Formats: sequence, C-alpha cells, structure tokens
Amino acid sequence: MNLIIMGPPGAGKGTQAEMLARDLNITHISTGDMFRDAVKRGTEMGRKAKEYMDKGELVPNSVVVGMVKERLSVTDCAKGFLLDGFPRTVAQAEALDETLKLMGMSLNAVINISVPREKLLARITGRRTCRICGAVYNVFFNKPKAEGKCDECGGELYQRSDDNEVAVGNRLYIYEAQTQPLIEYYSNRNLLKNIDGNQGIVKVLYDIKKSIGK
Repeated sequence: MNLIIMGPPGAGKGTQAEMLARDLNITHISTGDMFRDAVKRGTEMGRKAKEYMDKGELVPNSVVVGMVKERLSVTDCAKGFLLDGFPRTVAQAEALDETLKLMGMSLNAVINISVPREKLLARITGRRTCRICGAVYNVFFNKPKAEGKCDECGGELYQRSDDNEVAVGNRLYIYEAQTQPLIEYYSNRNLLKNIDGNQGIVKVLYDIKKSIGK
C-alpha cells in the first residue's frame, strides 16, 4: 500500500506515521530524514541538493523529486511506502504522480489529519521538553508531577523558542496556505481521507486504518 500522510504542526502526524507504517509493514519515509541521508551518503541527488544548500538557495523541485525517486527505488519500498512531509505543493504532487507512473507505482490514499486551530495552539505552546533526557510534557494535557521538573530524571523543563503563540500561529498560517491547494488536488482525485485528529492516539490510528480498509 502506497500512502501520503499530511497534518499541521501539533496534529500528531509523526506519531501516527510511525505506528501506521509499523502496523501495515510498509516503509515510513520522512522526507526530512531522507534529505539529510541523501546528502550524507553523497547520492547523485544529494550532491545536487548540497550545491544549492551551500549557496543558501532553495533546492528546486526537480532535485527534491529526484531524491524521492531515488528513495522509492530502494528495495524496502517494494512492499509499500508512507510519505511524510512530501509533497508540499501542487507542483510537487504533479511531479510525484508522473514519477510514480514511470516507476509503475500509484498512490492508494492520502491521509489528512485535521485538528482545530485552538487545539493545535494549546498542544504546541503547552509543550515542555526536558533539557537532560528529552522527555516531552504538556502543561495542558500531560503535566509533570512537579512543575518545571521532569518525572523521569528531575531535569529542568523548557519551552522551545519557536513554540510561543506568535511563532506557532505563523507556522500554522503558512501550513494552511501551502496545503489547502494540495487538499483540493487529492480530493479531486478521490484519494483524500480526512481524519479527525482531535481524539486519542489509538482512536486516530483506528480511524486511519478504517478509512483505507485495514
């Protein structure tokens, strides 16, 4: 089964992607990880990407799509894949469609996890991370036993600089503006599966699997 998963910051997309890939026994491709790995290993597309990055320029779509094609050509994707973080634009989606067609592959579904904006703000702005062990808490939903202290190691909890309300609001605005055309693109192709992400983790996973017949 070949899938794409989308969702705004704070929607739990990464958690769902890991669990879904494990349960379906398909390869989870986080494009951020894929990007770093291609550059590190010095693949053809990784070298091209590095040229642009070293100049401080945006990596063009042709190179990004080329890197995705390289990754999808690896044998572990033969059993299926879950793309996480790509495509980000309609142009990338169209290029992906063409690439998959040339590879004799196609998408089965595009999962879109939705959460109300006010809930996303609470999830992200309430997030606190331990400086020592990296454990994550939330002052609204998952409070530590002692304020400002990690339950696991007693380390100090801190808020990431980009987790304040202004920065988060801006990230959500950019995400919404960027992905709305994508949602319409996949909806018009009858691939889109809208999932309510404002539920428990297990229920969200259940709804995703039900939507794709698993």
